[in-house]
Amino acid sequence: MFSHDWQRPPLPAQFALRVAILGGIALVVFTIIFLRLWYLGVLSGDRYLAEAQNNQVREFTVQAPRGEIVDREGRPLVVNRTALELQVKPTELPRKTIKRRRVIERVAKFAEMKPERVRREIRRQSRELPASPVSLKRDVPYELVYYLRENQARFSGVSVERVYVRRYPQDTLAAHVLGSVGEVSEDELERPPHNALAPGDIVGKAGVEGTYDSLLRGVNGATRVQVDALGNPTGGQLSVREPRAGNDLELSIDARVQRAGEQALASRQLPGAFVVMDVASGELLGMGSSPTYDPSIFGRPVIRESELERLWAEEASVPGLNRVIQGLYPTGSTFKPIAAVAALDSGDLTPDRVIQDGGVIEIGEQEFTNAGETPHGPVALVDALRVSSDVFFYTVGAEMNDPSDDGGSLQEWMHKLGLGSSTGLDLPGEAAGLVPTPEWRNDLYREGLTDRPWSIGDNVQLAIGQGDQQANPLQMAVAYAAIANGGEVVRPHLALRVTDPAGQSIQEIDPAPRRRVDIAPAWQRTILEGLNGAATEPGGTAYGVFGGFPVETAGKTGTAERPPREDQSWYMALAPYPDPEYVVAVTIEEGGFGADAAAPAAREILTELLDVNPQRIEEVSGGDPVVTE
Repeated sequence: MFSHDWQRPPLPAQFALRVAILGGIALVVFTIIFLRLWYLGVLSGDRYLAEAQNNQVREFTVQAPRGEIVDREGRPLVVNRTALELQVKPTELPRKTIKRRRVIERVAKFAEMKPERVRREIRRQSRELPASPVSLKRDVPYELVYYLRENQARFSGVSVERVYVRRYPQDTLAAHVLGSVGEVSEDELERPPHNALAPGDIVGKAGVEGTYDSLLRGVNGATRVQVDALGNPTGGQLSVREPRAGNDLELSIDARVQRAGEQALASRQLPGAFVVMDVASGELLGMGSSPTYDPSIFGRPVIRESELERLWAEEASVPGLNRVIQGLYPTGSTFKPIAAVAALDSGDLTPDRVIQDGGVIEIGEQEFTNAGETPHGPVALVDALRVSSDVFFYTVGAEMNDPSDDGGSLQEWMHKLGLGSSTGLDLPGEAAGLVPTPEWRNDLYREGLTDRPWSIGDNVQLAIGQGDQQANPLQMAVAYAAIANGGEVVRPHLALRVTDPAGQSIQEIDPAPRRRVDIAPAWQRTILEGLNGAATEPGGTAYGVFGGFPVETAGKTGTAERPPREDQSWYMALAPYPDPEYVVAVTIEEGGFGADAAAPAAREILTELLDVNPQRIEEVSGGDPVVTE
């Protein structure tokens, strides 16, 4: 017997509700899908069509050449050259593991690298610059370019690109001054002045390359080409935007003087630094640190970690350290002219005051002696500078001691003449140094970081450039320049002018002095006379080096104690005398007496700076040079 639908019992209410709910959900989902498809196909169709068409066009950046850097006579210090660079674009490598491995193995063979190292470079560079190509090797032959073009299908994501590379015609000359360039980092892209750049852009990282990066860096161009689904070009160029070269930078450095200074330091085979500066303008004609390094290593696509580590290795004497602005040392007796200005201003000293130098003096139940306890008898300021009487300056240092927080006249004049703070040099990384004060030492004592509070002995030692004082050669050059020019505390600088690629000057760089201090003409004449005697008169501390120098000079030796190291050698020169145009500062770590290492190095620099014929200087018995006509 057949059953009929009308005879079936009605569906349970619960089941019917479920069917209705599922039907409603299906209807909603269908409606959403329909509306989404309608939105994509009708309302947004034109936009997605345009994006699809844009995917057929690839824009390639055309790197702009950076501006050149030249010395004051136009001699090239940094220029550009073009190079062919083997690159890998990680985003365009095959996605399948096997194919990707084969491409990497092939490109490793061309790069003369192990496949694992290629993978490591891809990971490292992609982590630092996710959107940039990975550079593997530079200066590859044209044959590789042709081979890749003919076999591009086997080398997905691999290409050879033309790039601009910094070249150094003077080799390592002025490496610390010039600095280096490199690809902008991910961190730099997040903050000014690089937040408007794109990954892969080249920027200055150190030295004047970093300080004047915005002027030296050009504006990149771009080439738009049609590509297929694999990113391979399918036709000609669609559009070209030519790159705009950066501006050129002229430095105050004189390459001849710079080379003389670097050679003078290198010949001593000890770490050290030198500065040559115009006392009136602050222009730096020379500035070098030893040991130095090869700046071209930063132009390589891959830099060995061992090379970077060596730049800061103690066993290599830290070649990356710019001792001119980052080396902080006690200055020894080269500090005495600064102490003299402070004592004259305090009223505790006059140019004619005579102090009895018996070779030793007792101050605060402690004995302070001259080098070798040599007595100099009654001396006024001129002779005290000529023979470098420690007792004379111990005495005035004790008289200027002031246990108040900021100290007395000595600390005040140290600050006035530029010690204890940045000089304002147009290079990054300058160290401020230290002007020791009662407050500074007493704070250390309260914190348990030293064994005693401030005492009169601290000021006594400070007056001869010892104790806790720390200064760099550039700060000393600025202080001596202020004494020589009558009170202008200049702002040292390396840049002179900026010119556009056509050679037209667009900016002159001549910073104003930081301040003017009151140095009475009588004080200036007295101090310069004493320094002249130290260099040119028998009994002067540098007479054995400068006694027969063809150009009249003034100068001061310094032998600074720096335990546990050997004594540090210093020399400060002002030339020509009596109206100095230049100051030369030289310091050599563990060089011993100032007259033994630093002073001869300064003489070699002055020989080039003042265009002295070396044949006119002849060493005679006793080591005293004389002029031969």
